[in-house]
Amino acid sequence: MSIVSDLVRKRTEERTGRARQGGGNAACYAVALLRHVTMGPEIVSYLEAIDATLAPFQGRFIVHGGPCHRLEGAPPGDLIVIEFPSLSAARDWYASPAYAAILPHRLRNSEGDVFLIEGVPADHRATDVLNGLQGEDTRSARS
Repeated sequence: MSIVSDLVRKRTEERTGRARQGGGNAACYAVALLRHVTMGPEIVSYLEAIDATLAPFQGRFIVHGGPCHRLEGAPPGDLIVIEFPSLSAARDWYASPAYAAILPHRLRNSEGDVFLIEGVPADHRATDVLNGLQGEDTRSARS
């Protein structure tokens, strides 16, 4: 985990008065950066079934592909972001039998990176990550 991630987690815990140990109330996002998606019957089946796998875990699409308006760097491919009410809900969805049944369709027909990332509180500010450095070189937090 990066120093910035550690500091954001620490500051979030301080503000909310509770540790986020995978079951907290902070939103969590399943993020996929998919490249080389082969559209065909398996991907169609996956798309037709995924919404039903999300519903029991209160998951909802925030971003699902679409045009990328590049400002810097190269577009990563297709960006997909699914919001869940907590890290535990996101993990439970990914491990669910319903999602496990359709996951091979995506895996056989796309390349990419998929990960979970926790959100920050509504009052989070960029400088919150600096508050936990106390005496450390702040330049290392920028890496």
